[in-house]
Amino acid sequence: MVKLRLRRRGRKQAPIYDIVAMDSRKTRDGAFLERVGQYNPIGFPSKVVLDHDRALAWLKMGAQPTDMTRAILSHEGVLLQLHLERKGKSTAEIAEALTKHKETVLNRVERKGKKRQNKLSKKKKSAIEAEKKAAEDAKAAEAAAKEAAAKAAAEAAAAPAETSAE
Repeated sequence: MVKLRLRRRGRKQAPIYDIVAMDSRKTRDGAFLERVGQYNPIGFPSKVVLDHDRALAWLKMGAQPTDMTRAILSHEGVLLQLHLERKGKSTAEIAEALTKHKETVLNRVERKGKKRQNKLSKKKKSAIEAEKKAAEDAKAAEAAAKEAAAKAAAEAAAAPAETSAE
């Protein structure tokens, strides 16, 4: 059976995946029939380069996408296009549905980006506040140490004066 799946490339901690059509019995990075696209999960938002026509052709031929590949194809609108074509929709209706889908996806990515920025800014604010608190605590400890040293010096000066008075 032919599957559309991810084939890993890249170095350690920096993966890049090819979206390929390959026999399901082959190993993950084994020989493939055709490269359909590329997926780079590093960064926000992750980058996808996809040949929509070839992916659609493989799906029409019966290729089964894996879970992650299915999510990518859905995000890119390929599965929507396939669904609408199978329902017998016209090309104008399909194009309209795809543009609406693209807008929805862009809005979703923008919302996630804003949420992510807010989370990062909260972390930065809390880190800055923690630094300020640590600096204040250090100053307070330093002042307390100076005060204790001054008190000890005053007691030391008063003690010899008492012994000489006797």
